[in-house]
Amino acid sequence: QLQLVESGGGLVQPGGSLRLSCTASGRSLDSNAIAWFRQAPGKEREGVSCVSSDDRYTDYADSVRGRFTIGRDYAKDTVWLQMDNLKTEDTAVYYCAAELRGPSYCPLYTEDEYDNWGRGTQVTVSS
Repeated sequence: QLQLVESGGGLVQPGGSLRLSCTASGRSLDSNAIAWFRQAPGKEREGVSCVSSDDRYTDYADSVRGRFTIGRDYAKDTVWLQMDNLKTEDTAVYYCAAELRGPSYCPLYTEDEYDNWGRGTQVTVSS
């Protein structure tokens, strides 16, 4: 059973940066597409970014493209999300999710594709 744990959330001022990490226990993240989703109060959960199992394909929501970067560290069996130039509207609980999938693609807009989820980490952007 794959268990995911997010870390790196916190309080940051607008324009600041945070780096989220997603680590696994139970089995490796290899062979998994990994996605980050977020849910703000009163809003539906939305896809933020994803990376394919072979790290060759990434996708970003339009609202974060150019500000967020996703990557994998196979040696540490970790997927990270670097968030720069944060805005107040980025405030949300951020979740990582995993799905066993072949290379070169990750689905960003269909959360039902992902069958393993972490419990989330809070990101608050406020002055």
